[in-house]
Parts: sequence; C-alpha cells; structure tokens
Amino acid sequence: MNEPRRMVWDLPVRLIHWGLVLAVAGAWATQEIEGDWFRYHVWCGYAVLVLTATRIVWGLFGTRHALFARFVRSPGAALHYALAWVRGDAPRYAGHNPLGAWMIVAMLAMLATQAVTGLFANDQILNTGPLFGYVSAAFSDRITTVHKSLFDWIIAAIAIHVAAAFAYLVLKRENLIGPMFTGHKPAADVPEGESIGRSRTWLAIAIAAALGAILALIVRNAPEASLAFF
Repeated sequence: MNEPRRMVWDLPVRLIHWGLVLAVAGAWATQEIEGDWFRYHVWCGYAVLVLTATRIVWGLFGTRHALFARFVRSPGAALHYALAWVRGDAPRYAGHNPLGAWMIVAMLAMLATQAVTGLFANDQILNTGPLFGYVSAAFSDRITTVHKSLFDWIIAAIAIHVAAAFAYLVLKRENLIGPMFTGHKPAADVPEGESIGRSRTWLAIAIAAALGAILALIVRNAPEASLAFF
C-alpha cells in the first residue's frame, strides 16, 4: 500500500528549480566548449535572469512554502538547526529547513548577480553583453572580472547543495530530491494544515512573461556596443 503523501512544492517552484539547473549548465557549456557559442551563452543568461527574478517575485506572492516569509529564519535559528542535525535530533520541515533556506537565498542572490553582470560583460576579444553600450570598457572589464570569479562560487554552492541533498538521503533517510520532481512529501512529514492545494501556475506564468517582456524591452533599446574600446 502506498504511503500517503501531501503536496508541498508547487509546479512553478519545481519548474524554476530544474529550469535553473538547465540554464546554468547551458551557460557553463556554451562558455567552455570550442566554437562560437556566445549567442547561446547570452540566451542561457537571459533564462537564468528571468527564472531567478520570477522565483524572487514568487517568494512574495506564491504558495505557502514558496514564500520567503514562511521559510527564511534568523541566522541563529539556522545555527541551532545545524547543531541539532549533527546531534541527530533535528526536526523535519514540510518546506525548507532553516539552514537550507539560507542556501536558497544565497543561491538566488548569486545567480541574480551573475546574470546581471553578464549583461554588461565582455570576452575581451570580440563579444559583448547586450547592455555593454551603457558602460565604459573599463567598467565592463571590472564587471567581467566579477562575472567570471562569481561563477566559481556558484559552482561551489551547487556542489554543497547537491551534497547536502544526498547526505539527507543517505544519513537521515529523508528524500529531498524526489519531492522537487513530484511536489509531494510523505504525509508524516507534512502536517495537514501545511500542505498546499494548488500551484497557481498561471500567476507564475504571468509574472515570468512580464519580467521577460521587461528584459526584452531593455535589451532592444540598449545602445549599440562600440568595439572601439578594445
């Protein structure tokens, strides 16, 4: 007999999560492999920016466990949870636990910064970001340094995130990966009042479409980049 399950993660949260996985992987691949892949790198950057911005807005207007106000707790609470986890008596949370919540906030901040800096960056050879025309070459070079170095931190954060998920699975027998596909967790871990009934997907689509339109408008009206600086 199947174990009863309750819905925790709405469809927008899940789509944004896996969309970011694909977009970040695509951004890395189009930068590392040989050939002229810059335009695809830019499109991956657009995807990261729109998805991250949508998740931030969804953190204000989304469903119960997507809301920052519901899962972001004080640094002290996160430390207390970490110590309890090491002792083996940490409670289970329907949504993000206090420590994982700060990882989510950090990841969103880094991804947003990475995507925004990419708009103004250059490859110091020929290609420039879509908003390069707004800044000087010297400023773009500084932004490019941030853009390149921050990616190493993002990779480190992703590694920690993945390692933590497998640590929960192996050491605590708590599957955090499956629910990010299905949206459901065992009913034993989700009090009845903590489950969600619907995803409100159309609202998330409207938010993403509006943010994408704003980005497209900004890019379309950006001044043309001058390669005279190189």
